[in-house]
Amino acid sequence: MKIVCISDTHRAFNQIKIPEADVFIHAGDIDCYEFLSEAETFNTWLGTLPCKHKIVIAGNHDGFLEKNPVKEIQRILSNCIYLENSGVTIDGVNFWGSPNTPIFNSWYFMMDSESLKKNWDKIPENTDVLITHGPPMDILDYVEIGRRHVGCPYLARRIQDIAPKVHIFGHIHGQHGIQKEMNINYKHYMKETFYINASVMDEWYDVANKPTTFFYYKELDELII
Repeated sequence: MKIVCISDTHRAFNQIKIPEADVFIHAGDIDCYEFLSEAETFNTWLGTLPCKHKIVIAGNHDGFLEKNPVKEIQRILSNCIYLENSGVTIDGVNFWGSPNTPIFNSWYFMMDSESLKKNWDKIPENTDVLITHGPPMDILDYVEIGRRHVGCPYLARRIQDIAPKVHIFGHIHGQHGIQKEMNINYKHYMKETFYINASVMDEWYDVANKPTTFFYYKELDELII
């Protein structure tokens, strides 16, 4: 399965060239703030992509998506599979997506620590590709302002519990990249997870990064980037 992923397009999705793939993933921050027209424009763009399946989650800048029921958002975003703390299986690969992040200012889809812990506990143990808007603690989550790691520790703990093959996220623009870590939880000892910060924009909100493409061979438990 060829998968291409991006995140944090902030209304600039038309500037990004998406290659042909089996599955396209957008990990949030479309910048659907308030208006139906913003979501409709994004949906039209999704319909032009050379990808068989398209998966989209929201991010902390997607107020329109937070303020409407999931069924209504799925009706509007008819050219994709919209995940909001839910999953889908495509050709035997289990995807699960969530827009939620720790509280930061007054944005959208944010939760306090206890709520996040309960939320992450719902991620199925058979998840192969995990998609969240924000990163786990200490993985591609460092911000220069304040010089600190801002990922979610409860998400990091849940990933150790379930050991997905891939975790795709964005949110922290300046940390675009890929990091591979070996799981140290006794249930999945030494099973590797690939972490992908798929943000296409840099910290100044300029499109600076290309989409990330990889091949996932589930039957071999192998990922090639």
